[in-house]
Amino acid sequence: MSDQTQNSNHPGIKPILLLTAIGLALAGSLVWPHQAWAMCQFVAIGLVSVAPLVVPGILLAAWIMASGADALIARAFEGRVLYAVIAASAIGAITPVCGITVLPLMVGLLAAGIPLAPVMAFWLSSPVTDPAMLATTAATLGFSFAVGKTIAAFGLGIWGGAVTSAFSRQSWATAPLRQNRIVGNLSDCGSGAPLSFDARIWQDPKRRDVFRQKFAATTRLILICLIPAFAAEYALNSALQPEALSAYVGDDVWWAIPFAVFVGAPAYLDGYAALPLTRSLMDHGMSPGAAMAFLVSGGVVSIWGAMAIFPVLRLNPFLLYLALAVSGSLIAGYVFDWVA
Repeated sequence: MSDQTQNSNHPGIKPILLLTAIGLALAGSLVWPHQAWAMCQFVAIGLVSVAPLVVPGILLAAWIMASGADALIARAFEGRVLYAVIAASAIGAITPVCGITVLPLMVGLLAAGIPLAPVMAFWLSSPVTDPAMLATTAATLGFSFAVGKTIAAFGLGIWGGAVTSAFSRQSWATAPLRQNRIVGNLSDCGSGAPLSFDARIWQDPKRRDVFRQKFAATTRLILICLIPAFAAEYALNSALQPEALSAYVGDDVWWAIPFAVFVGAPAYLDGYAALPLTRSLMDHGMSPGAAMAFLVSGGVVSIWGAMAIFPVLRLNPFLLYLALAVSGSLIAGYVFDWVA
């Protein structure tokens, strides 16, 4: 579940983001009137610098949706649980889907008797990254960080699926769905995909329309998120003194990674907006592990991710989801800090 697909399909999110972007721009002009032009230049340069990597990611994400490749996700949940968990984690780590857009499929699979473990694996791995997010991460934080984030997403899915499989005999694991109208409606619309897979999208007018819509929607969302994010990065660089945050999230602070998970994740707004902010925090002393923990946990424990899952899962599997997300983010942060 990528951040960009999630937000672009949630009604009301785009107006809120647009108003937020305008409000931040006006606030920046009022607070730093003498630096408004410099901030605009910084934002423009930032957008141009990430464009060569972001645009191919947007094209790939739009092609996946238009070609019907997202329908192949369902096949990852067939067969033995171990292989299903691995396949679901791998697909979730690279596909542009999220907890809202993939919710009907997930509910439909659970209602059809698919084990909770592979579904949990996909739910945990999908929000962390996708092709467009991978490209944007590489452009803003570097290629190694982007690869590490993708590996972390895959590992998070494996971790979540493996732990969930240990509870497979529990009643709440065999019947994890709530009994309400939301689950009933999602179950009805969750079986099957609107488009069968066909890579040659240019030969079908309907697929070409889907491609244009997805490309335009993703581009708008990235611009809406990146413009205020780069502005916030400029403001942060101007307001903070070097090493100002090292006392909280620096390399020599043992609780930097837990701090990033438990404090940063609830405040996480959007994956794209978090990238320039994270880069600025790293420039001011944030350790690589804390930065990775912040980005991973923010994707899976953000308010939007929780809101998408809570109405359909019973309390026990929902709490298990949160526990796996937090623990997996901590592991990802410590491992990346050690490797980096």
